[in-house]
Amino acid sequence: MDLALNEAWKSQILTYPNPAVGCAVIKAESELLCVEAHKKVGGPHAEVLALQSAYFKLTDDKTILSLTSSHEIHNYLLKNHNGCFTDCTLFVTLEPCAHEGKTPSCANLISKLGVKRVVIASADESQKAKGGREIVANTGTKVEFSSLEKKGDGLLSPFLKWSEERFVFFKWAQRLDGTVDGGVISSKESRELVHKMRDVCDLIVVGGETVRADRPTLDARLCDGKAPDVLIVSRTKEFDKNIPLFNVQNRKVMIEENFDRLKDYNCILIEGGSNMFELSKNHVDYHLCFVSPKSGGKIRFNKNDDHFDILHVEKISDDILMWMKLKG
Repeated sequence: MDLALNEAWKSQILTYPNPAVGCAVIKAESELLCVEAHKKVGGPHAEVLALQSAYFKLTDDKTILSLTSSHEIHNYLLKNHNGCFTDCTLFVTLEPCAHEGKTPSCANLISKLGVKRVVIASADESQKAKGGREIVANTGTKVEFSSLEKKGDGLLSPFLKWSEERFVFFKWAQRLDGTVDGGVISSKESRELVHKMRDVCDLIVVGGETVRADRPTLDARLCDGKAPDVLIVSRTKEFDKNIPLFNVQNRKVMIEENFDRLKDYNCILIEGGSNMFELSKNHVDYHLCFVSPKSGGKIRFNKNDDHFDILHVEKISDDILMWMKLKG
C-alpha cells in the first residue's frame, strides 16, 4: 500500500478534478507485478493501468500495451484474462469506483476478473462513485481495508476539499541554506511539475511585491498548458502592465487587498515567500516545498514557530519535494 500511495502522490493535483489514486498488484502474496497511478482526467484509472501492466507481466501478451483508452483496456482484459488474476491482490488507495462516467466502472471490471483479494486504504463515500467494494465482494473477491487509512485519507483530502468547496495549496522553493531569493532555485524537472500543476489549477495567487520584483509570467509554458487566472494580493493597485503576467491571453488578472476572491475557485495555487506565507496561512490546506541542494541567496523565511506534518517526500532530479500540512 505504501508503494501505491507514493506513486499516487506523484500525480497529486495533476488529476484535478479527479482524485489522485494509486494501485499495486501482487501475485501469490509476495511477487510485485506493478505499481501504477491515475495520471489525468479522462485517462484510465489507477486500477486499470495496474491490471494492464500486470496482465502483460503474467501473459507476455504485448498487444495490451498498445491500448490507451479505458474502454479498450477493459474490453481486452475481459475477453482475454483467462483466469490469470486468480492468485493476485490489488492494493488500491481509494475504493474502486462503481459508476460509469468518462471511463467504465473499475469495480465492475475487477469483479469479473477473478481477483483473489482487494485491499483499500480509503473508502469512497461520494454519492457518485460509492458502492465499489460491495460490487467486488459480491463476486467472491475478498475485500478488506488497510491499516494505512490515515495515509490514504491524506492523499484523498485535496479531492474532497475541491469537490465540496475549494482546495488551496502554497508552493515555494528554497535552497538548503533556507534562502528563497536570487533567481531560479529548483531544477528544470521541478519547474516542469509546477507548470503541470498550474495547467490544471483554476487560480494562481501571488503578492504584489513578488510581481514587481520578479516580473513573472505565471503560465504553464513548460508543458504547453493553459495560464490560469491570477489574483495579486496588494494594497497598491498600480503595476507596470508590461510585466508578462498581464499580457497572457484568455486569463483574468485581479488586484485586490484580501483573499475573498478564493471563494470563486476550486483548485488554487498560492506562490510566494515569507510575507505571502504568513498572509495566506489561514486559507491554505497543504504546503508544497521544493528544496534544492544549493546555497547562495540572502533572503530566508522569517522566523516562526510553525510545525508541519510531512505527508509525502520524493526526489525530483536533484531536488527534494515535500507535501506538508500545518499542525494545529
